[in-house]
Amino acid sequence: MRFAGSLRRSLKHSSVRQLPLRVYHGRSFATQVEQNKQLGSDGTASVLNPNRYGSVYVDDFNRDGFVVIRNAIDPELVQEMKTHVDWLSTRPFLDGIPPEHWHHPIMRNDPFWVRLISDKKLLDIAQLFIGPDIALFSSHYFCKMPGVGRKVEWHQDGSYWPIRPMNVVTLWLATDRSDRHNGCMKVIRGSHGTDLANLRPSEQAGSSKLDDKDVLGFATHSDAEAESLGELVFLELDPGDVSIHHPNIVHASDRNISNKRRCGLTIRYIPTDVKCFMEDQPVMLFRGQPVPGVNWYRSWPKYRPGYDLCFRGCDVWNESRYKDPVDEGQYFSRQDYGQMEREIRAELDSFISQLGGF
Repeated sequence: MRFAGSLRRSLKHSSVRQLPLRVYHGRSFATQVEQNKQLGSDGTASVLNPNRYGSVYVDDFNRDGFVVIRNAIDPELVQEMKTHVDWLSTRPFLDGIPPEHWHHPIMRNDPFWVRLISDKKLLDIAQLFIGPDIALFSSHYFCKMPGVGRKVEWHQDGSYWPIRPMNVVTLWLATDRSDRHNGCMKVIRGSHGTDLANLRPSEQAGSSKLDDKDVLGFATHSDAEAESLGELVFLELDPGDVSIHHPNIVHASDRNISNKRRCGLTIRYIPTDVKCFMEDQPVMLFRGQPVPGVNWYRSWPKYRPGYDLCFRGCDVWNESRYKDPVDEGQYFSRQDYGQMEREIRAELDSFISQLGGF
C-alpha cells in the first residue's frame, strides 16, 4: 500500500525451501482473553495481558516477522464482512475501481467498515504487539477476482508509509479462503530483520500487458533478492483468520488464476505516539489514550438508515461511536451524499494514480 505525497515476482517456488506454517486457534485465544480480564482504574475490564498469555504470539512474531491466528473474529461478523464486500461491489461511485484498490477513502464514510476493524477481538490481538493505546492508521480491502486478480511484487510495507516512528502492526483479515491457487500472501521468514529498502519501479512496470502488471507499481526487492533472504512461507487462511505481520517483512502475492475470489482486509494499527505525516489521512482512535499534539483523530463514520449497509448494532452505533467535534461539524453533518461520493471517488482515483500500479 502506497501513500500519496510520501511515496513516490513470482518467486521460483522450487528453488526455495518452504517451511510449515505455525498457527494458533482463536477459540483458545479468546478463552485466554476472558480468563485474564482484570478491573482497570475506571472499573471496566481490561484486555489480555500480553506478558502473561501473549508471549507465544509475540515471540513467534519477533522471530519470524509474522504469525497467524485462526478464527480471530466471530462467524457472524465474518458473514457480515462478506455481505459488506458484496455491497461495496454494487456501489455506483466505485464503478471501474479495481477491487484490489478499495482503500481508506471509502472507509472514512463507511460505518460497518469501522465497526469491523474496531472489533474488540481484533484490538485485543493488536494490543499484544503495540500496547494498550491503539489508533488506526489505514485499512484497505484487497480483493483478487477469479482469473483476473493481479500480483503484488516483493516489497516491505514500511517503505511506503508516512509515519514515524515505524511502529505499526498489520492484521490481514481473511474474507474468503486464501491459498496459493488464488494468490495468497507469501512471506520470507525472518526478513523483517533487514532495513527498509528504497522503492523502485516493479520489474514489469513498463509492460503493456495487463497480465504482467502488478497492483502497486513499485517494489523493494527482486525475485532473486527476496529468495536470498530466507525461507518462503505461504500464508493460507480461512475466512475469519488473521495473519499479523511486521512492516519490514518482505512479502508478495501471485495472480489469482483460480475460479474463486480471494478477498481480505488489511488493518494497520499504530500506538498513539506514532505520528502520521499525511494530513488528510483519516487516523482514528480505537482504544486507550491519545498523545496530545500527535494526530487529529477523526470521527467514526455516522450510520445513516437507508444509505449505509445495515449491520448488527447499527441502531445504537451513532450513540457509541467516537466523535470529534470539528469532524462532526465539517463532514458528518453533511447530507449531500452524492457529492460526498464524488469526492471519495476523486480521492481514490488520485491515490491509485500515484501508486503507479494498474
